[in-house]
Amino acid sequence: MILTGPQITREHALGRLVLTPFDEEQVQPNSYNLALGPTLVRYTDAVLDTRRENAFETIPIPDEGFVLTPDRIYLGASVEVLGSDHFVPVIRSRSGAARLGMFVHVTADLIDIGSTGQTTFQLHAVQPVRVHAGDRLAQVTFWRPQGKVVLYDGKYQGSKGPQPSQIHRDVLKATA
Repeated sequence: MILTGPQITREHALGRLVLTPFDEEQVQPNSYNLALGPTLVRYTDAVLDTRRENAFETIPIPDEGFVLTPDRIYLGASVEVLGSDHFVPVIRSRSGAARLGMFVHVTADLIDIGSTGQTTFQLHAVQPVRVHAGDRLAQVTFWRPQGKVVLYDGKYQGSKGPQPSQIHRDVLKATA
């Protein structure tokens, strides 16, 4: 079951979900808008590898914005810290960003219950798109879980800023 906007506001006031900073203007009928933070991460290798750490660079978004090109994946982060031990956050692109041909959360839209931090946006544009720090590109919805709750305690817990992939750490654990 999805929370409505007014219920998101109530649950935030009760401390059952984290949205910091919280702005009433960002509450929508069944979601909360999320803004893009001030930096992007771009991988520097031509070929990315799931079994090793991939080189990347951090790019401050200039005042005039930054142009996303179609041949790359960029990582950004929400300004907001979000999470909940009671609800499952799901991140999606806002329709205005999608109508520009921009994917904000390419495929990993589910945030584990118990995870709290700035969420990493996986930004991909189908044609060049200029983005600016503070743009409200994404939205988060909150869903009630059913069954026994096991809280997330993984490698991205407490994330600050865009987080590059750590999938190679999973492989290392499996082979140890």
